[in-house]
This record gives sequence, structure tokens and C-alpha cells, in this order.
Amino acid sequence: MSTLNEYLVQKRQAALDRKDKALQLEEIPAQTYYAKARALGRSGVREIRIRDFQVISDSPEDYAGYNLGPNSAELQLGVLGSCLTHITLIQAALLQVSLDALEVEVSGQLHSFAGQPGYEDIPVYPYNIAYKLHITSSESPEKIADLHEQVERVCPIFNLLRNPQSIKGEVVLHSS
Repeated sequence: MSTLNEYLVQKRQAALDRKDKALQLEEIPAQTYYAKARALGRSGVREIRIRDFQVISDSPEDYAGYNLGPNSAELQLGVLGSCLTHITLIQAALLQVSLDALEVEVSGQLHSFAGQPGYEDIPVYPYNIAYKLHITSSESPEKIADLHEQVERVCPIFNLLRNPQSIKGEVVLHSS
């Protein structure tokens, strides 16, 4: 079985190749991503489609769900953890930092009565978000600190959550 460090060699080469390919273009375009979510029939389960992938989101049974998948707040924390993991791997590969193991834990709070009378001061969004990067490595603490600084500098989802964004929304009504 291959190790994480063997993977980092492949990841480094892929990142360098991708950068070289992009630099050959006159202008480097931004990538557009797309996701679609819909509520399914009697269950209310949320089906999320991204490329050829399907993810299911659901509520616990005490909130009229069937507990068939994580709720939206849990998915958001998972997305942050996934992005931090991926960016840590990329940066470790580029900086040639040896990693024997990597795991990210993400936590946050969401209050079910947020914004309602008596709870107006509680945010209606996940808050107190925190993460722990568990790294097993023979590298120096200074090198790992440099890695961590670089990860926070370039991690897209970490920075999306840290920096407010403007989101446009619209309703398209279809008659039944």
C-alpha cells in the first residue's frame, strides 16, 4: 500500500503540470462551478447533484426527516474540512513537507431558535466554527507552522467563510 508521502509526490507533479498548462494561456479564466439541489417527494430529502455525483441531505427524525444524510450545516462543516484537507495536501506537496497522516476536525454551532423571539441575538447561521488540523510528520514545528499559514492564505472555502460574500438570488415561479 502506498503512503501519503508517495501521494504527495504525485500531487506535486500534478500541481506543477496544472500551473504550467495554465501559464501557457494568454488569459487564465476563472472556473465556474454548478450544483443543483431539489426536495424529493414525500420524504423532503434534499438531493444535491454536482457533476455526475449525488449527495443526500436530510433532517433528523425529530424535525420531520428520516436521518438519511447530514443536514446542510453539517455538510458545510464537512465541505470546510474537505477543502482544508485538500489544500493542506497541495501545499505540503508544493512546499515538499513530509506528511505521514492528515486529518481535519471541524465543529460549529447552530441554534434551532436563532432569530426568533427571545433568541434575536443568536446568529441564524453556523457560528463558533473551529477546526483542528491533525498532522503526523517528522517535520519541524516551524515548517508545519509555515504550511498552516499557507493553507489559511489560499484555502478557498476557509476564505469564503471568513470573508463575507454577496450572493444574488431570484425566484423562478412555475405554475402547477
